[in-house]
Parts: sequence; C-alpha cells; structure tokens
Amino acid sequence: QVQLVESGGGSVQNGGSLRLSCAASGRPSRLSMGWFRQRPGREREFVARIRSVDGNQFYAESVRGRFIISGDNDENTSVLQMNSLKPEDTAVYYCAATDSVAPMTFEWQYDYWGQGTQVTVSY
Repeated sequence: QVQLVESGGGSVQNGGSLRLSCAASGRPSRLSMGWFRQRPGREREFVARIRSVDGNQFYAESVRGRFIISGDNDENTSVLQMNSLKPEDTAVYYCAATDSVAPMTFEWQYDYWGQGTQVTVSY
C-alpha cells in the first residue's frame, strides 16, 4: 500500500514563495509524481508532473515559469517550489503518484493520492 505524505503548505503574501514536499512510502519501485490543486468552488486540476522514466517535467499553463517540480526517483519524493505566488493560487494542493512511467495531466492516470495541504495567498 503506497502512502503519500505532503508537507509545506501555509499562508504567504502575493508574490511570495512556498515549497511543498511529498514523500511516498510502501512501494520500492520508481513512481512518477504529480501535483494537483483544488481552488475554492472549482474542480481539482492538474498543476505539474515529473516522469520517472526520464525526469521530464510538464506544467499547467497557469503555473508555468513560476512553479518548479523536482523529484528523487530513488527516494520517491517530490518537491513543488512555488514562486511569484498569486491569490488565485490559493487552493488545497494534492500530491499524486503512479507506477506509470509517463503519465500526463489526468487524475485517472494517478493511482495514489496524498491528503492535501492548504496554500493561501493573500493580497
């Protein structure tokens, strides 16, 4: 049973930075990892992902150039560095993982989910 534990959420002012971390346990094989978020009143949406096969990163257009995803395949960990945060980035952020070597942006492609961590960006 794979378990994902997120940390690093919190509150920050407009233009600030936060760093989210995710650690996976219970699975020795490499996992591709991603981040999703659910903004108030909206459905959960894709943010970023990193592939286990080659480390390739992909971002939602809304965060491209501001967020950076990184991962450690050997440790099955992922970090989402969020810079130049905006109030519209306020959301619950979820770490996700999959045994697939090349997932994309759909929730159904991810098998394991964290509990979510709140990020609040104020004006």
